[in-house]
Amino acid sequence: MNQRFLGSIIAAALITTTVVADDTLIQRFDKMEKEMAALKAELNTLKEEKETASKKTAVVVTPAAEKTVMTNTADVSKEIDDIKDQLADLNKKTNGNNLKFGVDFRTSYDNLQYTMADGSKQSNDALLTNRLWLNMNYAATKNLSFTGQLAYNKTFGERSLSPDNVQNNDGFDWVSGESAYDDTLRVRSAYFFYTDDELAGLDIPWTISIGRRPSTEGHLINLRDDDHASSPLAHTVNVEFDGASAKFGTEELIGLDGSYFKLCAGRGMSNAEPRFNPAPYATSQDTTNNIDMVGIIAVPYDDKQYSTGFQYTYANNLIDITDSGFNTNNIPATSTGYNPTMEAVGGLHTATAFAMVNGIGDGINDFLDDTTFFVSGAMSKTDPHVGKTMLGSTESETGYSYWIGTQFPSLLTDEGRWGAEFNHGSQYWRPITYGEDTLIGSKIAARGNAYELYFTEPLVDDILTFQLRYTYIDYDYSGSNGFFGSTSGTPMAISDVPAPMQSSIVDKAQDIRAYIRYKF
Repeated sequence: MNQRFLGSIIAAALITTTVVADDTLIQRFDKMEKEMAALKAELNTLKEEKETASKKTAVVVTPAAEKTVMTNTADVSKEIDDIKDQLADLNKKTNGNNLKFGVDFRTSYDNLQYTMADGSKQSNDALLTNRLWLNMNYAATKNLSFTGQLAYNKTFGERSLSPDNVQNNDGFDWVSGESAYDDTLRVRSAYFFYTDDELAGLDIPWTISIGRRPSTEGHLINLRDDDHASSPLAHTVNVEFDGASAKFGTEELIGLDGSYFKLCAGRGMSNAEPRFNPAPYATSQDTTNNIDMVGIIAVPYDDKQYSTGFQYTYANNLIDITDSGFNTNNIPATSTGYNPTMEAVGGLHTATAFAMVNGIGDGINDFLDDTTFFVSGAMSKTDPHVGKTMLGSTESETGYSYWIGTQFPSLLTDEGRWGAEFNHGSQYWRPITYGEDTLIGSKIAARGNAYELYFTEPLVDDILTFQLRYTYIDYDYSGSNGFFGSTSGTPMAISDVPAPMQSSIVDKAQDIRAYIRYKF
């Protein structure tokens, strides 16, 4: 048996060391996978021999024979440990500890319909887009890992939706991977992640991560988006962001299932001069400043059927357009095209709380057991800088919103999921949800009512899926998708919009979307 084992090791070594320089990467992986398979087979054989030797121990009565069996068992154990070490090394060389990629590719059809405040119509009957996410993961140790995602999102047949000399807000960093804008592959997220089971000797599992954090497709909106939820509660925050977070599990500490709290901080805009200025990256003398955000997320209870959560954030130096970028004849005010200036106008408090039931009742029937229901409430409160206005007011204004939704099993297939949601926002409601996955503007930000139905069905297991979605927004006030000041964010009742502006203010918006999505 030892000779057979030695022979297999020698053969494995020869396979590994005789790989020539001009071998392709695939050939190298094939050789290592064959080597791994051979070692696994050897390991199974040795385990069987160990079990046989253990059984013999029970019937051996002479001391000499017992000593022989025990020696053989020890030898087998040592050989098993050696092979395990080799398998671990091979696993690292093939795919175990190397960067692993996943693909998420979606082709969408959107039918967009708008009714303006003057009753006129605008539309796009067939907007086609491709969205690609390349997911990356690498686990250097059991505690430390890296996660990243590259994103590409564009309309069919267009390198860019705007000429090169036009600057618009589609390229804003908060939505750089969310807007169907151009053919550039961008970093949507990239961060390291450290986790441990204890904190200072206490039974408090904790994590910390720093980088471009995933902050879109957060809790509740992820149901419609058919994604795993990222950290934020999406009722108030749904944008890409650079920053850090630290999470602390409190289940053992306070005795409530799934409880934790999370501290978050990030920067949404940096005030710095360009690289080739006289003082590169020094603070600029612009009218904008660093936009920083801090927040806390607390989940006091989550037993996978019943859960509740809270979130508070504060962002400072939020911006708005200081002028429209056009002159009185609606012509770009500069020779380089539409190029409005921006300024910092103040801060914003947001708070939200939700409750979710994942499985209604206890065994009433299969349909209710697999039905999810949630309700969420949120508020926003402006904090204008001295001498500035926010949302058309020099005073602090408070807005409110509520969100109700359900997701239930498909009536057509075993694995499909259907859903219905309703949102309402008040006059001064202002969340930070520019990254929401809709083309007609954030439904969550609507100052008015938003209605949504969606049907998600598998085509090939959970790899290829189809979704049909209908979103309808009926605005009560303008400025729902504007910024935070008074130029783009002032809420005007739709019925009170002055005649010269009515053709540029949306009263009602509708998006019918159908997509096919590949995830693997």
